[in-house]
Amino acid sequence: MKENPFTRTELVMGVKPVEKLSEKRVLLFGLGGVGGAALEAMVRAGIGAFDLVDDDCFTFSNLNRQILSKRELVGTPKVDAAEQRIREINPGCRVRKYKMFYLPETRGALNFKDYDYIVDCIDTVKAKIDIILRATEAGVPVISAMGCGNRFDPSKLTVTDIYKTENDRLAKAVRRELRKQGVSSLPVVYSTEPAYRPHYEEVYGSGENKLEEEYAGKRLPPGSTPFVPNAAGILLASVVARELSGFSRD
Repeated sequence: MKENPFTRTELVMGVKPVEKLSEKRVLLFGLGGVGGAALEAMVRAGIGAFDLVDDDCFTFSNLNRQILSKRELVGTPKVDAAEQRIREINPGCRVRKYKMFYLPETRGALNFKDYDYIVDCIDTVKAKIDIILRATEAGVPVISAMGCGNRFDPSKLTVTDIYKTENDRLAKAVRRELRKQGVSSLPVVYSTEPAYRPHYEEVYGSGENKLEEEYAGKRLPPGSTPFVPNAAGILLASVVARELSGFSRD
């Protein structure tokens, strides 16, 4: 038997499910800690095409957790680094990049009906809601990542419905807006671990002036570890691969 890059996956899933994955196109929003890990896992699973949406460039603070980041890539757009990573793993994978911050005002660049699955790994509520609504209108399955910041234990991650989440501020905001829009269900990856309080003063120095000087009116970042965002991305990718391939234990 001649091996291929997906032989070990075929031994678990079977040949036909992996062949199905090679025919699928996924639209992925966000290439940070969760999105980068989700992308890498989906590429290694054999999904054949991706459209990538992200406006950010890598910074030094990404190095502790974002699997696509490397020191030499600081300042590089994440969509460009992601394409390079995909090519290194599967040169035949089809990639389209959109270096943009997704908002309802920029949705015209994308036709949601073109995709087999939509993956939301961003943390802007307004954008998340619009992505979910557009996917629902297009009849395309969508899965969303909830809050992974200020958490340490990846074993607390789970896949559930948005309306079954608790103790997650991002999930609460998304639930509220989806309820207003009449959306009755949404699969999400979320952590049941209570969030930790960030050590802002210890890291940046004591006093409000220190924090204001560091962030100049910007929203203070959450703490984040190598563990939870990456595990969330891999868990999310497993859901997508299972559903797109039709794989089951039975």
